[in-house]
Amino acid sequence: MKTIWHNLKEVLINTFDYLGLAWWVEIVTHNPRCTYYFGPFLSSSEARLASIGYIEDLEIEGAQGIVVDVKRCKPNTLTIAEDLGERFDRKVQPIFSGQI
Repeated sequence: MKTIWHNLKEVLINTFDYLGLAWWVEIVTHNPRCTYYFGPFLSSSEARLASIGYIEDLEIEGAQGIVVDVKRCKPNTLTIAEDLGERFDRKVQPIFSGQI
C-alpha cells in the first residue's frame, strides 16, 4: 500500500510542479552569494521540515548569512552562484529515495 501512495504522491507533486503550484525551499546565502532551490513538495509544512537538513548542510559547508523562504514557484535554475556569475542546473532527484 505504501508503494501505491508514494507513486500517487509523486504524480501529484509532478503535476503541481508542472502547474507552478508546488512548494519549494529557496535558500539565499550571503557568503558565498548563492541561491538554491530545493523541491518540489506538496505542502509548505513538508518543505519547511526538509529545509532543516538543507540549512544544516550549508552551515557545515561554511555558508553564512542564510535566508530561507518556502514558497510556491517554478524555478528554472536550481542553483545560482552569483559570485561566479554561474548557473548550475543540478539534476532533479526524486524526493523519495530509491525511486528513479
